[in-house]
Amino acid sequence: MKLRFIFGLAVIALGFTSCNNKMSEAKPELATVEQSEAFDYNVEQFSDIKILRYQIPGWENLTLKEQKLVYYLTQAGLAGRDIMWDQNYRHNLTIRKALENIYSNYQGDKNSEDWKAFEVYLKRVWFSNGIHHHYSNDKLKPEFSSDYLKELLTATNTSLEGEAFDVIFNAKDSKKVNQGKGVDNVALSAVNFYGSNVTNKDVERFYKGKQSPNPDKPLSFGLNSQLIKENGTLKERVYRSGGLYGAAIDEIIKWLALAEGVAENESQAKALGLLIDYYKTGDLQTWDDYNVAWTAATDGNIDYINSFIEVYNDPLGYRGSYETIVQVKDFDMSKKMAVLSENAQWFEDSSPLMDAHKKKNVVGVTYKVVNVAGEAGDASPSTPIGVNLPNANWIRAAVGSKSVSLGNIIHAYNNAGSTGRLKEFVHDDEELKLEEEHGQLADKLHTALHEVIGHASGQLNPDVGETKETLRNYASTLEEGRADLVGLYYLYNPKLQELGLVEDWKKVGQAAYDGYIRNGLMTQLIRLNLGDDVEEAHMRNRQWVSAWAFEKGKADNVIEKVTRDGKTYFNITDYEKLHALFGDLLRETQRIKSEGDYAAVEALVEGYGVKVDQAVHAEVLERNKQFTSAPYSGFVNPVLVAETDDEGEITAVKVTQPETFVGQMLDYSKHYNFLPEVN
Repeated sequence: MKLRFIFGLAVIALGFTSCNNKMSEAKPELATVEQSEAFDYNVEQFSDIKILRYQIPGWENLTLKEQKLVYYLTQAGLAGRDIMWDQNYRHNLTIRKALENIYSNYQGDKNSEDWKAFEVYLKRVWFSNGIHHHYSNDKLKPEFSSDYLKELLTATNTSLEGEAFDVIFNAKDSKKVNQGKGVDNVALSAVNFYGSNVTNKDVERFYKGKQSPNPDKPLSFGLNSQLIKENGTLKERVYRSGGLYGAAIDEIIKWLALAEGVAENESQAKALGLLIDYYKTGDLQTWDDYNVAWTAATDGNIDYINSFIEVYNDPLGYRGSYETIVQVKDFDMSKKMAVLSENAQWFEDSSPLMDAHKKKNVVGVTYKVVNVAGEAGDASPSTPIGVNLPNANWIRAAVGSKSVSLGNIIHAYNNAGSTGRLKEFVHDDEELKLEEEHGQLADKLHTALHEVIGHASGQLNPDVGETKETLRNYASTLEEGRADLVGLYYLYNPKLQELGLVEDWKKVGQAAYDGYIRNGLMTQLIRLNLGDDVEEAHMRNRQWVSAWAFEKGKADNVIEKVTRDGKTYFNITDYEKLHALFGDLLRETQRIKSEGDYAAVEALVEGYGVKVDQAVHAEVLERNKQFTSAPYSGFVNPVLVAETDDEGEITAVKVTQPETFVGQMLDYSKHYNFLPEVN
């Protein structure tokens, strides 16, 4: 489970210092770093997107062996990059390769408005890993004609025909993921997890017939496969060596095997070995064995996420998108924030949940602040800022989980420049001052509480199935909202000051509440076109949490809607009562999850999280026109360059920075192109 960067909330600015805490080696060699002290975080901006870059603090403090491990894991991640493109849409690879060939070979007029529109469209496709918007799921609309694209194809001797050409301009496959109520979500979603003739009922029927060997440890059926229908019979195409995406997976395995050879310790090596076995076989029991081993492997300076993991892109929540994040531990910040995981049981015992829904023994919750060394798949270019894994409820209950905050990503967000949006949407000077003085700390703590305490809290009732089965298309937004509510509930609590995490718990909590309500009811609407419903799971959860609290607090005017000079503001008048409302909603969301109450989650999400106040939305869009900064940000990755001796042994790994977004995207397509256009 991941936490995305939220526009409208101040993001944490972290200072980084790294200390040596490595396995002992005789006279360790250190790799060199090629990064400027006066670092420029900004790369470029186009459409609704800003491209940034990030550094890898502490790189020079790692031994050469550790840097080899990072290098191999990063190469393994990039090897599977095209899997995400194909998962997102069946024509993505065909379209991307045609557009890239045009871009690289066109010799005509590159000053025309049509060419500029073509460039922007290609950059948007790169950013979204396909032709559907990375956040709204709407199909990207080119601002050039089909005739112009035909001219470009002819001029560059490029082939793009049939449906792959037509779909760029027509209304077919308009939504990557359709989470609408009362429709066939599978049939109306363009995402390539299902055959074109597979329906919701087919999926539900197919997996209803699946039984795990141990009902107390349910396997993640569907996580690593495509479900198709041939001659009326449903069958899975499993992602594995020799199976679907096998060519890319073989390349992933090659790099993971090299990583296993330089693992920091035995437990890390064991986990990597199991991940390799999983990629070879596609066996879901091996996947669980790997997750147990990976969760227990908490020693060492290097960690990673790699495989088919998050299910947000599946309208029914079965299938995992390919992603990878390679991480270097930030020792100083991890030590400071470990206090949360050390007190996880106190948070669980003190929560407003029904006693039957509280865990009696919260185990294995680890929390680290890490610095990202490389990302790919669903984590790039648009990246999360926090991750909590594994996702299987039984593993979280029995073994625990790992929570990380991506420190250098957050740091880059905060140092890439600011805008005046905050001043435009705050209610008054008091709210502005709270945000400026306490907002960044509030957001850091909310991320930590969301990941460490939120996702690890609560338990299902006996004999209640996994949430993807009981809550179906609402499972992801319910879980993200529930974790948000855990964070919100404890952000306004003196325990944080007692633990030494804040100096003034009330002001930090107030800043957090102001920012959440402001974003949930107003500023996140900048990301939507007027008239659109809220589709993305995280946006939905922020809206239904905020809108529910606003409505339930109306009798006491807990949150007042203020109109001043023709502008709307939301002002919290009673933080104590809002804290209580968040506790009530947390209790209810946990009940819904624990009991698998589909009717209740449908009413909550559809009633508060989908429809938008059109008058407020139009106003927010108008007020936002004055600002030039894009509402979405993403990243190019540092380039790790391995230098070798005459025998081919790596002698140094240098960190360099890509100059342009275009350059990195073309380089990736050239060097990590392991799949055919049609899979």
